[in-house]
Amino acid sequence: MNEQIKHRITQLNNGEVPNGYKKTEFGIFPCDWVTDKKLKDLGSFGKGKGLPGDKMTTEGVPCVGYGDIYMKYNHFHFEEAQTFVDEETASESQPIHKGTLLFTGTGETADEIGKCVCYNGDETIYAGGDIITFVAEKVNPLFLAYQQYQEFSLRKKASFGQGHSVVHIQRENLEKLNVAYPKSTEEQSQIAEILMKWDEAIELQEQYIDILEIRKRYLMKKLLTPKDNWKYVLLGNICDIKTGRLDANEMEEDGIYPFFTCSKEVYRINQYSFDCEALLMAGNGDIGDVKYYNGKFDAYQRTYVLSNFSFNIKYVMQYLLLNFDRDVMKGMQKSSMPYIKLDLLKNAKIYYDPSMVEKTVTILSTVDNEIEQHNIKLEQLKKQRKTLQQYLLNGIVRVK
Repeated sequence: MNEQIKHRITQLNNGEVPNGYKKTEFGIFPCDWVTDKKLKDLGSFGKGKGLPGDKMTTEGVPCVGYGDIYMKYNHFHFEEAQTFVDEETASESQPIHKGTLLFTGTGETADEIGKCVCYNGDETIYAGGDIITFVAEKVNPLFLAYQQYQEFSLRKKASFGQGHSVVHIQRENLEKLNVAYPKSTEEQSQIAEILMKWDEAIELQEQYIDILEIRKRYLMKKLLTPKDNWKYVLLGNICDIKTGRLDANEMEEDGIYPFFTCSKEVYRINQYSFDCEALLMAGNGDIGDVKYYNGKFDAYQRTYVLSNFSFNIKYVMQYLLLNFDRDVMKGMQKSSMPYIKLDLLKNAKIYYDPSMVEKTVTILSTVDNEIEQHNIKLEQLKKQRKTLQQYLLNGIVRVK
Protein backbone atom coordinates (compact mmCIF):
# COMPACT_ATOMS: atom_id res chain seq x y z
CA MET A 1 0.00 0.00 0.00
CA ASN A 2 1.55 3.33 -1.05
CA GLU A 3 1.98 6.34 1.24
CA GLN A 4 -0.79 8.34 -0.46
CA ILE A 5 -3.38 5.64 0.26
CA LYS A 6 -2.12 5.25 3.85
CA HIS A 7 -2.45 9.00 4.38
CA ARG A 8 -5.95 8.97 2.89
CA ILE A 9 -7.03 6.15 5.24
CA THR A 10 -5.58 8.02 8.22
CA GLN A 11 -7.54 11.14 7.26
CA LEU A 12 -10.77 9.15 6.93
CA ASN A 13 -10.21 7.44 10.29
CA ASN A 14 -9.79 10.90 11.83
CA GLY A 15 -13.05 12.10 10.31
CA GLU A 16 -11.31 14.31 7.74
CA VAL A 17 -12.27 14.59 4.07
CA PRO A 18 -9.24 14.01 1.81
CA ASN A 19 -8.57 16.19 -1.23
CA GLY A 20 -10.60 14.96 -4.19
CA TYR A 21 -13.32 13.49 -1.96
CA LYS A 22 -16.74 14.69 -0.82
CA LYS A 23 -18.82 14.05 2.27
CA THR A 24 -22.39 12.84 1.81
CA GLU A 25 -25.11 11.94 4.31
CA PHE A 26 -24.09 8.28 4.07
CA GLY A 27 -20.32 8.39 3.62
CA ILE A 28 -17.23 9.90 2.00
CA PHE A 29 -16.60 9.17 -1.68
CA PRO A 30 -14.48 10.47 -4.59
CA CYS A 31 -15.77 13.73 -6.09
CA ASP A 32 -16.20 12.10 -9.50
CA TRP A 33 -18.47 9.33 -8.15
CA VAL A 34 -22.25 9.50 -8.48
CA THR A 35 -23.81 9.79 -5.03
CA ASP A 36 -27.12 11.59 -5.64
CA LYS A 37 -29.08 8.57 -6.90
CA LYS A 38 -31.22 5.96 -5.16
CA LEU A 39 -31.39 2.31 -6.17
CA LYS A 40 -34.74 2.90 -7.91
CA ASP A 41 -32.99 5.31 -10.33
CA LEU A 42 -30.67 2.60 -11.63
CA GLY A 43 -33.07 -0.06 -12.86
CA SER A 44 -36.38 -1.82 -12.30
CA PHE A 45 -37.79 -3.84 -9.41
CA GLY A 46 -39.91 -6.98 -9.63
CA LYS A 47 -41.26 -9.75 -7.44
CA GLY A 48 -40.78 -13.47 -7.32
CA LYS A 49 -43.81 -15.72 -6.95
CA GLY A 50 -44.83 -19.29 -6.31
CA LEU A 51 -42.33 -22.11 -5.64
CA PRO A 52 -43.78 -23.64 -2.44
CA GLY A 53 -41.24 -25.60 -0.44
CA ASP A 54 -42.98 -28.94 -0.95
CA LYS A 55 -42.58 -28.56 -4.72
CA MET A 56 -38.79 -28.17 -4.67
CA THR A 57 -36.68 -31.15 -5.72
CA THR A 58 -33.08 -32.06 -6.56
CA GLU A 59 -33.63 -32.04 -10.33
CA GLY A 60 -35.82 -30.38 -12.93
CA VAL A 61 -36.15 -26.68 -13.77
CA PRO A 62 -33.62 -24.53 -11.83
CA CYS A 63 -35.06 -22.08 -9.31
CA VAL A 64 -34.25 -20.12 -6.16
CA GLY A 65 -36.40 -19.69 -3.04
CA TYR A 66 -35.82 -17.02 -0.44
CA GLY A 67 -34.60 -19.68 2.00
CA ASP A 68 -31.91 -20.67 -0.52
CA ILE A 69 -30.48 -17.16 -0.37
CA TYR A 70 -29.98 -17.53 3.39
CA MET A 71 -28.82 -21.14 3.45
CA LYS A 72 -27.14 -21.99 0.14
CA TYR A 73 -25.58 -18.84 -1.29
CA ASN A 74 -23.05 -17.57 1.23
CA HIS A 75 -21.21 -15.35 -1.21
CA PHE A 76 -22.44 -12.28 -3.06
CA HIS A 77 -23.32 -14.03 -6.31
CA PHE A 78 -24.01 -17.47 -7.74
CA GLU A 79 -23.87 -19.01 -11.21
CA GLU A 80 -25.90 -22.21 -10.80
CA ALA A 81 -29.14 -22.87 -8.93
CA GLN A 82 -29.09 -25.61 -6.30
CA THR A 83 -32.86 -26.15 -6.14
CA PHE A 84 -35.31 -27.33 -8.82
CA VAL A 85 -39.03 -27.69 -9.54
CA ASP A 86 -41.15 -29.34 -12.23
CA GLU A 87 -42.09 -27.43 -15.39
CA GLU A 88 -45.67 -26.79 -14.32
CA THR A 89 -44.57 -25.15 -11.06
CA ALA A 90 -41.91 -23.12 -12.87
CA SER A 91 -44.48 -21.84 -15.38
CA GLU A 92 -46.35 -20.18 -12.51
CA SER A 93 -43.23 -18.48 -11.15
CA GLN A 94 -41.08 -15.47 -12.13
CA PRO A 95 -38.26 -16.06 -14.65
CA ILE A 96 -34.99 -14.20 -14.01
CA HIS A 97 -31.84 -13.81 -16.05
CA LYS A 98 -28.13 -13.08 -15.65
CA GLY A 99 -27.38 -9.91 -13.71
CA THR A 100 -30.57 -9.93 -11.61
CA LEU A 101 -30.21 -8.92 -7.95
CA LEU A 102 -32.30 -10.97 -5.51
CA PHE A 103 -33.32 -9.49 -2.14
CA THR A 104 -34.99 -11.49 0.63
CA GLY A 105 -38.22 -9.85 1.75
CA THR A 106 -38.32 -11.53 5.18
CA GLY A 107 -35.92 -12.52 7.93
CA GLU A 108 -35.78 -13.41 11.61
CA THR A 109 -34.12 -10.12 12.61
CA ALA A 110 -33.86 -6.61 11.17
CA ASP A 111 -30.17 -7.23 10.49
CA GLU A 112 -31.00 -10.19 8.23
CA ILE A 113 -33.68 -8.70 5.99
CA GLY A 114 -32.86 -7.64 2.48
CA LYS A 115 -29.98 -10.07 2.06
CA CYS A 116 -28.82 -9.65 -1.52
CA VAL A 117 -27.17 -11.95 -4.06
CA CYS A 118 -26.63 -11.48 -7.75
CA TYR A 119 -27.59 -14.27 -10.12
CA ASN A 120 -24.68 -14.38 -12.55
CA GLY A 121 -25.46 -17.52 -14.57
CA ASP A 122 -26.40 -17.83 -18.24
CA GLU A 123 -29.46 -20.07 -17.82
CA THR A 124 -32.96 -18.71 -17.12
CA ILE A 125 -34.03 -19.66 -13.59
CA TYR A 126 -37.15 -18.90 -11.53
CA ALA A 127 -37.54 -16.82 -8.34
CA GLY A 128 -40.02 -17.75 -5.63
CA GLY A 129 -42.17 -15.65 -3.34
CA ASP A 130 -40.65 -13.38 -0.66
CA ILE A 131 -37.91 -12.48 -3.14
CA ILE A 132 -37.70 -8.95 -4.51
CA THR A 133 -35.84 -8.77 -7.82
CA PHE A 134 -33.88 -5.88 -9.30
CA VAL A 135 -32.50 -5.54 -12.83
CA ALA A 136 -29.82 -2.86 -13.15
CA GLU A 137 -29.78 -0.77 -16.31
CA LYS A 138 -27.02 1.76 -15.64
CA VAL A 139 -24.58 0.17 -13.18
CA ASN A 140 -22.72 -3.14 -13.10
CA PRO A 141 -25.02 -5.48 -11.13
CA LEU A 142 -22.16 -7.28 -9.39
CA PHE A 143 -20.81 -3.94 -8.17
CA LEU A 144 -24.26 -3.15 -6.74
CA ALA A 145 -24.53 -6.60 -5.11
CA TYR A 146 -21.22 -6.10 -3.30
CA GLN A 147 -22.20 -2.60 -2.21
CA GLN A 148 -25.31 -3.97 -0.48
CA TYR A 149 -22.94 -5.22 2.24
CA GLN A 150 -21.34 -1.86 2.92
CA GLU A 151 -22.17 -0.46 6.34
CA PHE A 152 -24.35 2.36 5.01
CA SER A 153 -26.53 -0.11 3.08
CA LEU A 154 -26.85 -2.58 5.94
CA ARG A 155 -27.85 0.15 8.40
CA LYS A 156 -30.52 1.55 6.12
CA LYS A 157 -32.05 -1.85 5.34
CA ALA A 158 -32.19 -2.72 9.04
CA SER A 159 -33.96 0.58 9.76
CA PHE A 160 -36.76 -0.43 7.38
CA GLY A 161 -37.50 -3.70 9.20
CA GLN A 162 -41.13 -4.27 10.17
CA GLY A 163 -42.42 -6.98 12.49
CA HIS A 164 -41.15 -8.94 15.48
CA SER A 165 -41.04 -12.75 15.19
CA VAL A 166 -40.67 -12.35 11.40
CA VAL A 167 -39.26 -9.11 10.01
CA HIS A 168 -40.30 -7.80 6.59
CA ILE A 169 -38.89 -5.28 4.14
CA GLN A 170 -40.89 -3.85 1.24
CA ARG A 171 -39.91 -3.04 -2.32
CA GLU A 172 -40.68 0.62 -1.56
CA ASN A 173 -37.98 0.52 1.13
CA LEU A 174 -35.34 -0.99 -1.14
CA GLU A 175 -36.06 1.70 -3.73
CA LYS A 176 -34.76 4.28 -1.22
CA LEU A 177 -31.35 2.66 -0.69
CA ASN A 178 -28.38 4.95 -1.27
CA VAL A 179 -25.84 4.07 -3.92
CA ALA A 180 -22.39 5.40 -4.77
CA TYR A 181 -20.50 4.38 -7.87
CA PRO A 182 -17.84 5.52 -10.36
CA LYS A 183 -19.25 6.94 -13.59
CA SER A 184 -17.06 4.61 -15.62
CA THR A 185 -18.75 1.23 -16.13
CA GLU A 186 -15.27 -0.16 -16.83
CA GLU A 187 -14.10 0.84 -13.35
CA GLN A 188 -17.27 -0.68 -11.85
CA SER A 189 -16.58 -3.95 -13.67
CA GLN A 190 -12.92 -4.01 -12.65
CA ILE A 191 -13.84 -3.55 -8.99
CA ALA A 192 -16.37 -6.40 -9.23
CA GLU A 193 -13.82 -8.65 -10.97
CA ILE A 194 -11.22 -8.09 -8.25
CA LEU A 195 -13.71 -8.98 -5.51
CA MET A 196 -14.88 -12.03 -7.48
CA LYS A 197 -11.29 -13.32 -7.55
CA TRP A 198 -11.28 -13.31 -3.76
CA ASP A 199 -14.69 -14.99 -3.73
CA GLU A 200 -13.30 -17.74 -5.96
CA ALA A 201 -10.29 -18.23 -3.67
CA ILE A 202 -12.56 -18.38 -0.61
CA GLU A 203 -14.89 -20.89 -2.26
CA LEU A 204 -11.97 -23.13 -3.29
CA GLN A 205 -10.58 -22.96 0.23
CA GLU A 206 -13.97 -23.91 1.69
CA GLN A 207 -14.25 -26.83 -0.72
CA TYR A 208 -10.79 -28.08 0.26
CA ILE A 209 -11.67 -27.88 3.96
CA ASP A 210 -14.85 -29.88 3.24
CA ILE A 211 -12.70 -32.57 1.59
CA LEU A 212 -10.42 -32.67 4.64
CA GLU A 213 -13.46 -32.97 6.93
CA ILE A 214 -14.79 -35.90 4.87
CA ARG A 215 -11.38 -37.52 5.00
CA LYS A 216 -11.24 -37.13 8.77
CA ARG A 217 -14.73 -38.59 9.18
CA TYR A 218 -13.66 -41.65 7.19
CA LEU A 219 -10.54 -42.09 9.34
CA MET A 220 -12.55 -41.68 12.55
CA LYS A 221 -15.01 -44.40 11.55
CA LYS A 222 -12.14 -46.69 10.62
CA LEU A 223 -10.10 -46.04 13.77
CA LEU A 224 -12.78 -45.42 16.43
CA THR A 225 -15.64 -47.80 15.65
CA PRO A 226 -15.47 -50.40 18.47
CA LYS A 227 -14.55 -54.00 17.62
CA ASP A 228 -15.55 -57.13 19.56
CA ASN A 229 -12.13 -57.49 21.21
CA TRP A 230 -11.85 -53.87 22.37
CA LYS A 231 -11.73 -52.91 26.05
CA TYR A 232 -13.60 -50.00 27.60
CA VAL A 233 -13.38 -47.57 30.49
CA LEU A 234 -16.16 -45.53 32.06
CA LEU A 235 -15.80 -41.82 31.47
CA GLY A 236 -16.42 -41.04 35.16
CA ASN A 237 -13.52 -43.31 36.17
CA ILE A 238 -10.87 -41.61 34.04
CA CYS A 239 -11.53 -37.91 34.70
CA ASP A 240 -13.17 -35.36 36.98
CA ILE A 241 -16.49 -33.99 35.72
CA LYS A 242 -17.75 -30.60 36.89
CA THR A 243 -19.85 -27.81 35.44
CA GLY A 244 -19.23 -24.11 35.10
CA ARG A 245 -21.01 -21.66 37.39
CA LEU A 246 -21.74 -18.66 35.21
CA ASP A 247 -24.83 -17.44 33.38
CA ALA A 248 -24.69 -17.71 29.58
CA ASN A 249 -24.94 -13.93 29.15
CA GLU A 250 -21.77 -13.11 31.09
CA MET A 251 -19.57 -13.12 28.00
CA GLU A 252 -17.60 -9.96 27.14
CA GLU A 253 -16.86 -9.10 23.52
CA ASP A 254 -13.16 -8.32 24.00
CA GLY A 255 -12.57 -10.67 26.92
CA ILE A 256 -9.13 -12.12 27.63
CA TYR A 257 -10.15 -15.75 28.19
CA PRO A 258 -12.35 -18.27 26.35
CA PHE A 259 -15.88 -18.67 27.71
CA PHE A 260 -17.50 -22.01 26.88
CA THR A 261 -21.30 -22.30 26.80
CA CYS A 262 -23.68 -24.88 25.29
CA SER A 263 -23.18 -23.28 21.87
CA LYS A 264 -20.72 -24.36 19.19
CA GLU A 265 -19.32 -20.83 19.24
CA VAL A 266 -16.65 -19.97 21.81
CA TYR A 267 -17.15 -16.59 23.49
CA ARG A 268 -14.79 -14.40 25.56
CA ILE A 269 -14.72 -13.27 29.20
CA ASN A 270 -12.38 -11.31 31.50
CA GLN A 271 -12.26 -13.85 34.33
CA TYR A 272 -11.41 -17.53 34.65
CA SER A 273 -12.38 -20.30 37.04
CA PHE A 274 -10.39 -23.10 35.40
CA ASP A 275 -6.71 -23.42 34.48
CA CYS A 276 -6.19 -26.92 33.11
CA GLU A 277 -6.31 -29.26 30.14
CA ALA A 278 -9.97 -30.11 29.63
CA LEU A 279 -12.80 -31.24 27.40
CA LEU A 280 -15.89 -29.01 27.28
CA MET A 281 -19.26 -30.59 26.58
CA ALA A 282 -22.70 -29.00 26.21
CA GLY A 283 -25.21 -30.28 28.76
CA ASN A 284 -28.03 -28.92 26.61
CA GLY A 285 -28.27 -26.77 23.48
CA ASP A 286 -25.68 -28.07 20.97
CA ILE A 287 -25.52 -31.48 22.65
CA GLY A 288 -22.78 -33.66 21.21
CA ASP A 289 -20.36 -30.80 20.66
CA VAL A 290 -17.01 -31.58 22.32
CA LYS A 291 -14.15 -29.07 22.53
CA TYR A 292 -10.57 -29.38 23.77
CA TYR A 293 -8.76 -26.56 25.56
CA ASN A 294 -5.60 -26.24 27.63
CA GLY A 295 -5.19 -23.07 29.72
CA LYS A 296 -7.28 -20.51 31.57
CA PHE A 297 -11.01 -20.38 30.77
CA ASP A 298 -14.50 -20.14 32.23
CA ALA A 299 -17.73 -22.01 31.58
CA TYR A 300 -21.50 -21.72 31.64
CA GLN A 301 -23.32 -23.51 34.46
CA ARG A 302 -24.72 -26.18 32.14
CA THR A 303 -21.45 -26.85 30.35
CA TYR A 304 -19.57 -29.93 31.55
CA VAL A 305 -15.85 -29.52 32.23
CA LEU A 306 -13.89 -32.79 32.06
CA SER A 307 -10.33 -32.61 33.45
CA ASN A 308 -7.56 -34.51 35.28
CA PHE A 309 -7.62 -37.40 32.82
CA SER A 310 -5.87 -40.67 33.62
CA PHE A 311 -6.50 -41.75 30.01
CA ASN A 312 -5.43 -40.07 26.76
CA ILE A 313 -7.65 -36.96 26.69
CA LYS A 314 -7.39 -36.44 22.94
CA TYR A 315 -8.44 -40.01 22.25
CA VAL A 316 -11.51 -39.48 24.43
CA MET A 317 -12.34 -36.28 22.53
CA GLN A 318 -12.11 -37.97 19.13
CA TYR A 319 -14.04 -41.01 20.35
CA LEU A 320 -16.90 -38.91 21.70
CA LEU A 321 -17.06 -36.78 18.56
CA LEU A 322 -17.78 -39.94 16.58
CA ASN A 323 -19.72 -42.07 19.05
CA PHE A 324 -21.57 -39.56 21.24
CA ASP A 325 -24.98 -40.35 19.74
CA ARG A 326 -24.65 -44.06 20.39
CA ASP A 327 -22.92 -44.05 23.78
CA VAL A 328 -24.45 -41.01 25.50
CA MET A 329 -27.49 -39.58 23.75
CA LYS A 330 -29.43 -42.87 23.84
CA GLY A 331 -29.96 -42.21 27.55
CA MET A 332 -30.49 -38.47 27.28
CA GLN A 333 -33.39 -36.92 29.19
CA LYS A 334 -36.24 -36.03 26.84
CA SER A 335 -38.02 -32.71 27.33
CA SER A 336 -38.73 -29.47 25.48
CA MET A 337 -35.03 -28.72 26.14
CA PRO A 338 -33.15 -32.07 26.01
CA TYR A 339 -30.29 -32.35 28.50
CA ILE A 340 -27.66 -34.77 29.74
CA LYS A 341 -27.55 -35.79 33.38
CA LEU A 342 -24.19 -36.14 35.15
CA ASP A 343 -24.67 -39.84 35.93
CA LEU A 344 -25.31 -40.57 32.28
CA LEU A 345 -22.05 -38.88 31.35
CA LYS A 346 -20.09 -40.69 34.06
CA ASN A 347 -21.31 -44.06 32.82
CA ALA A 348 -20.52 -43.44 29.17
CA LYS A 349 -18.23 -46.19 27.85
CA ILE A 350 -15.04 -45.27 26.00
CA TYR A 351 -13.96 -48.27 23.90
CA TYR A 352 -10.36 -48.65 22.76
CA ASP A 353 -7.73 -50.96 21.35
CA PRO A 354 -4.74 -50.63 23.74
CA SER A 355 -2.25 -51.04 20.90
CA MET A 356 -3.82 -48.26 18.80
CA VAL A 357 -4.62 -45.41 21.20
CA GLU A 358 -1.48 -43.33 20.60
CA LYS A 359 -1.38 -44.04 16.87
CA THR A 360 -5.05 -43.08 16.49
CA VAL A 361 -4.44 -39.77 18.26
CA THR A 362 -1.40 -39.04 16.09
CA ILE A 363 -3.25 -39.72 12.83
CA LEU A 364 -6.36 -37.70 13.72
CA SER A 365 -4.37 -34.84 15.28
CA THR A 366 -2.37 -34.53 12.06
CA VAL A 367 -5.60 -34.12 10.08
CA ASP A 368 -6.97 -31.68 12.67
CA ASN A 369 -3.83 -29.55 12.41
CA GLU A 370 -4.13 -29.47 8.63
CA ILE A 371 -7.79 -28.44 8.88
CA GLU A 372 -6.89 -25.73 11.40
CA GLN A 373 -4.18 -24.29 9.16
CA HIS A 374 -6.55 -24.15 6.21
CA ASN A 375 -9.24 -22.53 8.38
CA ILE A 376 -6.69 -19.87 9.34
CA LYS A 377 -5.98 -19.29 5.66
CA LEU A 378 -9.73 -19.09 4.99
CA GLU A 379 -10.16 -16.41 7.66
CA GLN A 380 -7.24 -14.47 6.19
CA LEU A 381 -8.86 -14.53 2.76
CA LYS A 382 -12.17 -13.33 4.23
CA LYS A 383 -10.44 -10.48 6.05
CA GLN A 384 -8.63 -9.50 2.85
CA ARG A 385 -11.91 -9.47 0.94
CA LYS A 386 -13.58 -7.38 3.64
CA THR A 387 -10.76 -4.84 3.48
CA LEU A 388 -10.91 -4.78 -0.32
CA GLN A 389 -14.67 -4.21 -0.18
CA GLN A 390 -14.20 -1.26 2.13
CA TYR A 391 -11.42 0.32 0.08
CA LEU A 392 -12.72 -0.38 -3.43
CA LEU A 393 -16.46 0.18 -2.93
CA ASN A 394 -15.90 3.48 -1.14
CA GLY A 395 -13.30 4.66 -3.62
CA ILE A 396 -10.51 4.81 -1.02
CA VAL A 397 -8.41 2.83 -3.50
CA ARG A 398 -9.05 3.55 -7.15
CA VAL A 399 -8.81 0.99 -9.93
CA LYS A 400 -7.14 2.25 -13.09
